[in-house]
Order: sequence, then structure tokens, then C-alpha cells
Amino acid sequence: MLLTIDVGNTHTVLGLFEGEDVIEHWRLATDARRTADEIAVVLQGLLAQSPLLKGADIDGIAICSTVPSVLNEMREMCRRYYGDVTAVIVEPGIRTGVPVRMDNPKEVGSDRIVNALAAIDQYGGPCIIVDFGTATSFDAVSAKGEYVGAVTAPGIEISVDALAAAGAQLHKVELVRPRSVIAKNTVEALQAGIIYGFAGQVDGIVERMAAELADDPDDVTVVATGGHAGLVVGESRSIDVHEPWLTLIGLRLIYTRNTA
Repeated sequence: MLLTIDVGNTHTVLGLFEGEDVIEHWRLATDARRTADEIAVVLQGLLAQSPLLKGADIDGIAICSTVPSVLNEMREMCRRYYGDVTAVIVEPGIRTGVPVRMDNPKEVGSDRIVNALAAIDQYGGPCIIVDFGTATSFDAVSAKGEYVGAVTAPGIEISVDALAAAGAQLHKVELVRPRSVIAKNTVEALQAGIIYGFAGQVDGIVERMAAELADDPDDVTVVATGGHAGLVVGESRSIDVHEPWLTLIGLRLIYTRNTA
């Protein structure tokens, strides 16, 4: 089985593949202070408690990370605890098959390249990937499978925290769909502003990106992923596909590409 690990700024998502299928998955808080030994304890505890994994062995690991300090500890964890398992870490020198057409390709996060590869493999191009993470990231991929550009906006969680911190009479609310757009109380007013506001942001940015990306914007497939995607997908007019495991799928493809 292949273990895939996507380390984001806020959350770390782990997925276990049997062939091309995700058979188990977990989401953890990303902690930059966690050591390789602590990561191993958490990982082995998760693997041990799953009823799907009794007697199963991990025969491959694929990792990408946007947090350098965590990536270093992940590397050490693989060396110490899974030394006999092939590990592929997405970093310079790893074959992704995604040409990066940016002014400085090194600025592009590894997770965004991984997402681009998965989107092209699953849905073809041109496409736009909307990743609802710490930031809301919009990635443009051409019909040739090239990563051609991006838009980055504040994420949902950051926006909620900032609003609660700056507003004396405002506080964090549960991120759920309110009863109506025109709210009758402060909690639902905040929920409406967050959910419908981000849906409108997505539609506006995607419309402009698609017009630049293809002669016919209708040819562009819009793929949503990330921890908060489920909040917005149902309210957005522009999102075509919701794939919560897009990064994990990309990690599986890169592992195969580099170990075949």
C-alpha cells in the first residue's frame, strides 16, 4: 500500500492507497514543532487503529510539504522508521511531468504542482484548480498540461479569524450554510457573508482566469479541493468538480512516475 502525506500550513492530510483507490484517510493539525519521533508515533497510532489495515504493509511513501521545518522532520521520520520503504518527496529533481511557465518556478509550492498533475490526469486541460486551504489558491493549467499561472487570496479560516479579532461585537461562528442570504441575526449574517462572499469571489476570479486561459471559457474545467471546499462548492456557479483527494492523487502519480 502507498501512504501519501500532504503537509499544509494548517492541516496535514494523509491517505492510504490500494492501487488507485483511497481506502483510508486522516486529517491532522500541522505542528511545526513536532519532531520526527512524534510524527512516527502519531502515524503508527493511526495506522494501527484502522480496521482496514490489519496485516497490511506500507510499501511506499509519497510526501509534499509547504512547511520546510516539517518536511525536514518527515524526511528524518522516513529514514528512521521506514528505512526499508521507498519514499518519494516532492522537491527539486523529482519528475512531475508538469512544465512550470512562471517567472520564477521555484516560487511555486510543491502542492500546487502536485494538484496540477492530478487535475490534468483526471480531467484533462485546460483547467483551473481552486484549493481552499490556509489561502484560497487558484491555479491555471493549459491544454498542454503546463502550469501557467496563479491567483492567491486569503483563505476562509484566515478571514474568519481576522474578522473576529477586529470586530468588538463579532466572534467566530460555525461555518455552515445559513437559512437565507438576508440574515436575521449576527451569527447567520456572518455565515452568509463568509459562504456567499467566497462563492462570489470564486466565480469572479474563475470567470476572468478562464477568459485568459482558453478561447472558449466553457472548455475550462474547474476543480475544487481543500479542507473548506465543501462549504463553497454548492453555492458556486463555476465549480465543475469537487475532488477532496486531488493532492493525494497527484502524490500517487508522482510516486509511480519516479519509481516505475
